[in-house]
Amino acid sequence: MNSSPTIVKIASALVKAQSEMSNAVKGSNNPFFKKAYADINAIREAVLPALNLHGITAIQPTTVIDGIDYVETILLHESGEFISSLTRIVVDKVNDAQRHGSGLSYARRYALQSICNIGAEDDDANKATGKKEIVMPDPDVQDALRVLADVTDIAELKGWKAVFSAVIDVPEVKTAAKEKFTQLNHEAK
Repeated sequence: MNSSPTIVKIASALVKAQSEMSNAVKGSNNPFFKKAYADINAIREAVLPALNLHGITAIQPTTVIDGIDYVETILLHESGEFISSLTRIVVDKVNDAQRHGSGLSYARRYALQSICNIGAEDDDANKATGKKEIVMPDPDVQDALRVLADVTDIAELKGWKAVFSAVIDVPEVKTAAKEKFTQLNHEAK
């Protein structure tokens, strides 16, 4: 990862943006592997509105280093601060433009998803029809929510996130954590 000499402003903006991001929807299908995936547009839809709202743009130029093609994913803050990373563009035939385009799209997709730390979730028929899946309460989720209720400052919240990282992306936990973060920030002011 590369960054500007300081990242204080972009770090603060990225924390805010990530709290508003959702996972990308796996709305595209790969007929060869018979699997759903989140295409580059789904990734962009999941991250760009929140990034832009907090003064961050994402750009993905390509570069060649020592004869190897990369896409560089750069999160650029309006302050001029930036964070970036390189992802190799992998192709099996180097002189095939279509394969290069496919490798570039694949690299862009995973690089943007990675630098913003989002996942992907299935867009299944139950969501489309409004049917709700019946899910038994998860004891880890219940523990996370119970402990979260007793968190009293941002430092404790960071520790809580580390301990309960396995369930942090569960919607109920994610929402409760966002609300707690907002509450603690408001109380700190």
